[in-house]
Amino acid sequence: MWWYERESLRWDVPPAAELCRRLELPAGRLDMVLDTDTYNEVDDQFALAYALRSPERLNVQAVYAAPFLNDRASSPADGMEKSYAEIVRLLGKMDLPAQGRVFEGSRAFLPDGRTPVDSPAARDLVARAMARGEDEPPLVVAAIGAITNVASALLMEPRIAHRIHIVWLGGHPTGYPTAMEFNLSQDVAAARVALDCGAALTLVPCLGVASHMLTTVEELKSCIGGKNALCDALIELFAAYERDHFAWAKELWDTAVIGHLIQPDWVPAKLVPSPLLTDDSHWALDPRRHPIREAYFCHRNPIFRDLFAKIGA
Repeated sequence: MWWYERESLRWDVPPAAELCRRLELPAGRLDMVLDTDTYNEVDDQFALAYALRSPERLNVQAVYAAPFLNDRASSPADGMEKSYAEIVRLLGKMDLPAQGRVFEGSRAFLPDGRTPVDSPAARDLVARAMARGEDEPPLVVAAIGAITNVASALLMEPRIAHRIHIVWLGGHPTGYPTAMEFNLSQDVAAARVALDCGAALTLVPCLGVASHMLTTVEELKSCIGGKNALCDALIELFAAYERDHFAWAKELWDTAVIGHLIQPDWVPAKLVPSPLLTDDSHWALDPRRHPIREAYFCHRNPIFRDLFAKIGA
């Protein structure tokens, strides 16, 4: 074991060989939770539906509403509340119960790298992770928003770092000129917790990786239009993002995370040292740091084929 210290917080980081073992997604069905800022953008709705329609591979035990702040929310708390309502609404479209499965998340971003933001979501993650047996694979935490809820759970109970595998859509590739993208920039302190804590972490960057998940209104109408109420609702949401659809395509970023969980080869990843996030919004690499996996490409076609077949069934 060795220790890494930042902002007066010390994390118990496992040896590299043990982390590499945890970073391998096992065959068979994965127990997972999904942490999502669902109201922020339409890609979250597609990712949530994709995960729930993939029970042969993904056992979605809980869904957490993540905070966000932009022109669609007046505060992080408002973004979280709108995301919670959107999760419940989408589950209703799928005739699935929300009671006991959907949890409100943080009402604010982390004030620093030491202080958690208490929430039902963070407490549920702690409880689920700590309930896992030592011989069980890690609980997969698919995070597709600001990683506040997950970081708060880690700060509340640091031992869960050894019981979870975080797959997070956040930042840009470690070789990119800047690390800043929406999910990461919303809560930099939380991002640092995830990167520093020694949990198994697979980072799915946005530009050059998840950005391959482009689709169009015409493609959606052709592949899933009229299939069911869920599909028609998703197409309506997607189309509303732009008035002029001529030669227009939009990324469904978050579906890359679900595609990776279903078939890792669709979003291949390599081992890299966990990057440091500098104060001027860049990545810094230190080869002595513990390993994580960083996705470096996204095979868009098989993911969309699988997604469309499942939500259109």
